[in-house]
Amino acid sequence: MRRTEYDASQAAKRLKVPAAAFRWARHTGLIPDPDASSFQWSRAAVEALDADAVRAAMASPPIGGGAAADRIADALGTPNVIGEKANVTAFVVRRFIDRGLLVDLSANPDGTLHHPGQVAEVCRREDLADLVAADTPLGPEQAAARLGVRRVEFDHMVRLGWVRSPQSIEVRFGTSRAGAVDVALYTTASVDAVVPAHPEVDWEQLRAVEKGRRSPLGSLRPAPAPA
Repeated sequence: MRRTEYDASQAAKRLKVPAAAFRWARHTGLIPDPDASSFQWSRAAVEALDADAVRAAMASPPIGGGAAADRIADALGTPNVIGEKANVTAFVVRRFIDRGLLVDLSANPDGTLHHPGQVAEVCRREDLADLVAADTPLGPEQAAARLGVRRVEFDHMVRLGWVRSPQSIEVRFGTSRAGAVDVALYTTASVDAVVPAHPEVDWEQLRAVEKGRRSPLGSLRPAPAPA
């Protein structure tokens, strides 16, 4: 049956161009908004596209999130070294996507693809170090330590909605997946924002609560969701 509507992947295949190149051309405005639905183009619209122009818009192959993180680390003068803890991770790259600084050209939820030119632009930003520092991931224990509170206090902050995790990672204990757990990660900026956002809390007192004592945050309830 002759196809009459195309999503991005189908349109790229029809034009014989890489799907990432099609998505980049869509981002830059070279490809107009879908005309058949919110995410599909009509056959006529696809046939009217210039495949050579779409390819030219992305002359270099896209790079993955890990490679983008490596280039950002290099730009900061703190290169990632294989076998050592990375100075800039793919977590930071995903937060840059959230900020609108990078575009994800992949349809794969497990990884990201980026235009190398856009990554280069990000690497030239004067505030790059501040952005990376703000988006550096913290686990729950690290976040609690940064705030100077016990882990139980931080867990209550999460329950209350004071801080939210944009991403989690799977941590394995041993070699079996049966021992794997998901660990939530938080950006440094979101953790740092908790204290100024909640001046009603006696932070000095909260930080002085002794081990084994009930958390003062335990009796609080999350604020009702806005109507």
